[in-house]
Amino acid sequence: MPATELEQQGINVIRGLAMDAVQKANSGHPGTPMALAPLAHVLFTRVMRYDAAVPGWPDRDRFVLSNGHASMLLYSMLYLTGFGLELDDLREFRQWESRTPGHPEYRHAPGIEVTTGPLGQGFANSVGIAFAEANLRERYGSTVCDHHTFVIAGDGCFEEGVSHEAASLAGHLGLSRLLCIYDDNHITIDGPTELAYTDNVPERFAAYGWNVVQLGEEANDVDALEAGLRQAMLNTDQPSLVILRSHIGWPSPKYTDTAHAHGSPLGEDEVRAVKEILGLPPDETFWVPDEVLASYRAAGQRGAAEHEAWDRRRAALRQGEPQLADEFDACLDQRGLAGWEAKLPSWSPGDDAIATRVASNQVLNAIVDVVPGIVAGGADLTGNTGTELKGAEVVATHQFRGRQLHFGIREFGMGATLNGMAVSGLLPAGGTFFVFSDYMRGAARLAAMSGYRTAFVWTHDSVGLGEDGPTHQPIEQLASFRAMPGMRVIRPADPNEVAQAWRIHLESDSGPTAFILTRQKVPILEGTAERAPTGVPRGAYTLVDEGSGLDLILVGTGSEVSVCVAARDQLTSAGQSVRVVSMPSWELFEAQPDAYQAEILPPGVPKLAVEAATSFGWSRWVDDVVAIDRFGASAPGPVALDKLGINPDHVAERARALLARSPGGST
Repeated sequence: MPATELEQQGINVIRGLAMDAVQKANSGHPGTPMALAPLAHVLFTRVMRYDAAVPGWPDRDRFVLSNGHASMLLYSMLYLTGFGLELDDLREFRQWESRTPGHPEYRHAPGIEVTTGPLGQGFANSVGIAFAEANLRERYGSTVCDHHTFVIAGDGCFEEGVSHEAASLAGHLGLSRLLCIYDDNHITIDGPTELAYTDNVPERFAAYGWNVVQLGEEANDVDALEAGLRQAMLNTDQPSLVILRSHIGWPSPKYTDTAHAHGSPLGEDEVRAVKEILGLPPDETFWVPDEVLASYRAAGQRGAAEHEAWDRRRAALRQGEPQLADEFDACLDQRGLAGWEAKLPSWSPGDDAIATRVASNQVLNAIVDVVPGIVAGGADLTGNTGTELKGAEVVATHQFRGRQLHFGIREFGMGATLNGMAVSGLLPAGGTFFVFSDYMRGAARLAAMSGYRTAFVWTHDSVGLGEDGPTHQPIEQLASFRAMPGMRVIRPADPNEVAQAWRIHLESDSGPTAFILTRQKVPILEGTAERAPTGVPRGAYTLVDEGSGLDLILVGTGSEVSVCVAARDQLTSAGQSVRVVSMPSWELFEAQPDAYQAEILPPGVPKLAVEAATSFGWSRWVDDVVAIDRFGASAPGPVALDKLGINPDHVAERARALLARSPGGST
């Protein structure tokens, strides 16, 4: 069979698989995979460099399907080219425990680079992926890092605000290895995009500093598609937007260019009609002829030779520049160099009080040279959030080798870009005020769901922020992130706990960490230098032991641990035997054995928690809580904390009240 005929048959097979999978599941989005089957074919057989047998080859080209509802397009290609999905996996599309869920999920199947579905985030992830390639290429050389990032995005991605933030950053940086194909199909779930969307997308991206390539009505012309992509790849100064006018659901007689094709099965009769048009057996489902499969499997294997050549170049780097090779390997493995932990600073109780955000900055600067994957920055708050790497080279337009990246006032874009960096050989850290975590919650949620190694540095963590007032004082954010599965939330009590929080993050196998840090200074607590290294990884530990017997346990997090210590002094002077527990991480404590939890928080002993945030959730661990169940107020930080009851006198008063109403208790 001539190659052109075989290619067309393969493209039609992709369309058939998409229709059949959605029809069998009675759920899904068939129209975009049908329209973009030729584009996927060109990317996976003519343009992209990859080795399907080794999906994690570090120097592969990356592919991100930002409009993740079109997941059958990706699943079909991963099956056909030999990444490991099987035809039975496609038959189980959207079913319980299948490898083909409704939207692509990171590590759920080989070849899925990031979790996509919430529109716009995959596009923003691709900016982080492209930045990581540029950064590692400039630091370690094009012999070991030299690839492109391809992303497909649609109208929904570009209507979401995160795409504006990420596109602006990518254009500013000049990430020329980033190519986005805009599926300009003019259809959303509600109907034509013109109902709510008349942006001039080419001019918008040109204004961002992107190279814009107009392909027009070429969605079915594989040669024109390839030529357009290769034209974009020649631009070495700018990221490229390749605009493709497609027709969703093509060639369905009934549903081409309709909202129905966007998000609903076509129906058995229409699927049959389309198959007849395409020359597919109308009575067969999931039909893949041997010659089509063999052709795609050959395409999936073509990158093996380039992969082997890369292995030789990597070996040459190790032989010629072993120190550089060690650093490169550490980046790819997302770990520190041997013995990096020795660089972690420690503090003594006699040292001056400092804010935990400042301590975090000191930790980062102490370890940045021995953890080469660290790249840090803030959303226009780099100094304020302690994400400034002192003396580090700053990333700028076409200058990628630095470790300091300024994200601008783009919190959501920053979070999603960090996630892309975290799947691409870097250990990114991004900072903003904790209250603005609300702006980046979608990115934080996907990091938690996917296990990305992202460090969210959230500072100014309570009303201790002070005069900026309730608009900037986080109250409910802490409880909300504790409620997020997979998010490792750590609120350190002092600098020694901060150092251990970073050690936990950098030694973890997966998952993001939320660092919840103070603006105000906190004292160096007695005992943290000795107890935090084993206590913080367990989520909670006894910081101050009780005397004889045990009348009461005070549990604190963050800056309130020192308040608990001071309140304990008042209580013990009156004869109570009081333990102080530092509980920097609910999640880590919850993961401990029952015996350890009972050792730290023994049943039957009255327990009072102290935290300058909402009380929500504390009833799981304690009997009562001194908290702030209202929005804050504009006043100096110490005044706000004091007026809202976060002070030793109030804590001691509440402790005596708890003891009085506890069985056998007295004041």
